[in-house]
Amino acid sequence: MTERLHLVAHIASRGLLLDASQVDSVIDVGDIVPAPGSAPAIRGLAALRSRVVTVIDTWKLLDLPPPQGQPRRAAVTQVDGHCYAVLVDALEDVAPFAVQPLASGVALGACWADVATGSADRAGEPMLAIDLHRLVDAVSKPAG
Repeated sequence: MTERLHLVAHIASRGLLLDASQVDSVIDVGDIVPAPGSAPAIRGLAALRSRVVTVIDTWKLLDLPPPQGQPRRAAVTQVDGHCYAVLVDALEDVAPFAVQPLASGVALGACWADVATGSADRAGEPMLAIDLHRLVDAVSKPAG
C-alpha cells in the first residue's frame, strides 16, 4: 500500500492519523462563542484569521469521556466551503504512513466506525486513520 502524509494526533489517549490533504492548518483555538441550537457536538464558533470556524467537540461526537480542562489544539478542515476546527488533545508531526484497511470484525463502535478509514502502526503504537470530512458529516447525524 502506498504511503501518504498524515498528521499525527491524540485524543483520549488514542493515536489518530489525519490525512494531511484534508488539513488546512493547525491552530490553538481562542475564545469559543456558544452556538445555541446547534448540534450537541458543536462546541461553538471561533475566529480564525478573519474567518469564522465551527468548533467540533470531538469527545462528544465520538462518545468519549470529556477531556481534562479546555482543549485548544485543533486541526482545521474545509467541507462545502465552511471551516471546521476539530479539537484534539495533542497534535504532533506530519509523517508518511501506509494505512491498511480495517480488518473485518474489528469492533470500533458506531461513532468510530463512521469516521475510521484504516489503521497503521507507529513504533508499536496502533494508530486509527480518521477521515475529517466524514467526522464533520457525522456532527449532523442523529445520535444512536
